[in-house]
Amino acid sequence: MGYPSLAHCVKDLEENGYLKRIDQAIDPHLELAVLARQAFKVKGPALLLTNVTGVKFPVLCNLFGTKERLYYIFRQELSAVKDIFNLAGNFSKLSPWATLKKAGRHIFDFFNISPRKIAQDKAAVLKETCELADLPKIISWPHDGGAFITLPIVYSEDPLNMGAKGSNLGMYRIQLDGGEYEADEVGLHYQIHRGIGIHHAHALAKGRSLPVHIYVGGPPALTLSAVMPLPFGLSELKMAGLLGGQGVGLTSLPDHPLPFIAAADFCLEGEVLPITKPEGPFGDHLGYYSLVHPFPVIKVKKVYHRPYPIWPCTFVGRPPQEDTIFGEFIHELTEPVLSTVFPGVVEVRAVDAAGVHPLLLALGSERYTPYEAKRKPREILTQALHLLGTTQTALAKYLLIMPREDAPGLSCRDAQGFLAEILARTNFAKDLHFLTKSTNDTLDYTGEALNEGSKLIWAVAGDRVRTLGFSLSGLNLDSRFGDALVVAPGILAISAPKHTYDQGVSDPLIEELAQILALWSERDQFPLVVVVDDAAFVAQSFDNWLWVTFTRSDPANDIYGANARILAKHWICEAPLIIDARKKSFHAPELVEDPAVLTKLLDLAKVGGPLEGCF
Repeated sequence: MGYPSLAHCVKDLEENGYLKRIDQAIDPHLELAVLARQAFKVKGPALLLTNVTGVKFPVLCNLFGTKERLYYIFRQELSAVKDIFNLAGNFSKLSPWATLKKAGRHIFDFFNISPRKIAQDKAAVLKETCELADLPKIISWPHDGGAFITLPIVYSEDPLNMGAKGSNLGMYRIQLDGGEYEADEVGLHYQIHRGIGIHHAHALAKGRSLPVHIYVGGPPALTLSAVMPLPFGLSELKMAGLLGGQGVGLTSLPDHPLPFIAAADFCLEGEVLPITKPEGPFGDHLGYYSLVHPFPVIKVKKVYHRPYPIWPCTFVGRPPQEDTIFGEFIHELTEPVLSTVFPGVVEVRAVDAAGVHPLLLALGSERYTPYEAKRKPREILTQALHLLGTTQTALAKYLLIMPREDAPGLSCRDAQGFLAEILARTNFAKDLHFLTKSTNDTLDYTGEALNEGSKLIWAVAGDRVRTLGFSLSGLNLDSRFGDALVVAPGILAISAPKHTYDQGVSDPLIEELAQILALWSERDQFPLVVVVDDAAFVAQSFDNWLWVTFTRSDPANDIYGANARILAKHWICEAPLIIDARKKSFHAPELVEDPAVLTKLLDLAKVGGPLEGCF
């Protein structure tokens, strides 16, 4: 049986050395966020802060900050969850008798995951109330537009199919104050491709507001389920029941359209109004600010909370951060069902160091034409389109895919090795497929507008066609360019002057660079060149290169190539392919810590200080 409440989880973690209680006064304006990010960086403990300035509730951070702690939290149900995912992934491969045998010991788990009814007087979340203004006002980054709830669990139901069966439990950013919000309003920021969007659309079509509950806290299973893609049709409530070892307890109140999750710490009851207001800025998980844009508004009717509640929060920024651990955990759990959702795909991974959604790596299968003497991208193109057509993989901007048959020992977890295999095999006249004027991740500012941009399917198959270079020689660039440094085999970074052109306008300097590189005798050894502001920074680590390259470029606008041209409406080039990954004037600013806050906390963390052992 999992934890029945967040308080039970905190008590267990503290007793077993996974959590540290902090009584030192901590400012919710920047200090708390810097403390949490530093604790994550050194794989420190979860932190329960009992003296956050101006806040009457204890605040919990870095709860999921290490893989070890995440596995400990879900240790009691993890084996059953993994077995059920494995069973679902192998269902079509097993005989009915074999399926029944394997499922037998989990029959109870299946029946135990549906939501269960809880009497009103037993629902802890309804015991007490407070004002919206009483909630913790936590500021994560210096230029955030206000305080945000960073671990909200937003519950809604489809207006066309009310009830738990038509529900959605998702984690969408909630702005508590700032901007143009009234005292009883909060901002709702949900990204493109999110389930609540369908509910909201149905409500607007009916000309009505959308009832929602915003939960904070509760059993950890609720939080994990809210961010978890569910490929074989389980609702988030059922997933929480599976992870928590029992069905989620729901309480109904007369004249309230939605049920209440009984074990939550807080519940903001409200409705999404048919209006928008400016939301943001907010320092987000790509490592940049998401800027001010019109987003939906929630009118908060009442704030409930359990006795002695705990306010959990998380803090994001350039990866890796705490949400990285979530991603790795979810990958491991859902990997067995991958091929049932995407037939033929054997492995897929959103690259965390590249900002998650900007870069997706996939290993597929080539079975369409086994009789051909030379393998070509055929089935993997179908698989790539499927990946870009459903679930959160549809947010990918660059999708690199190749068949497992060409590199049996390769894993998508090895981004550098994957890039090397792709570059060694690419035919630049055939293997690049652009989707222009497409959708884009809401947090990505490299495209043409909010939610708009382009995608690149880079699909290769067959034998290696080139040997990648390890050292540079024979490249002569004029004084307009700075350092030219090898980042990894076959990958070169070149510093160039600041980008000054408008969105969608080709830079003549990069066009000229492409002509210079077309005459370079060693160009085939370095088939990928990235133009950057600071080649030395990019070459420091492969993670630096991943982050700069894929968070600062749009495929259609920023890709150039030697001898590039269009043939039969297909863009082709020769090696090298050039990606302009410089900062542009229309990009969002990157996140930078306040150095004074960091210095203060480092002093408090010295031996004998009140934050010793936190980081």
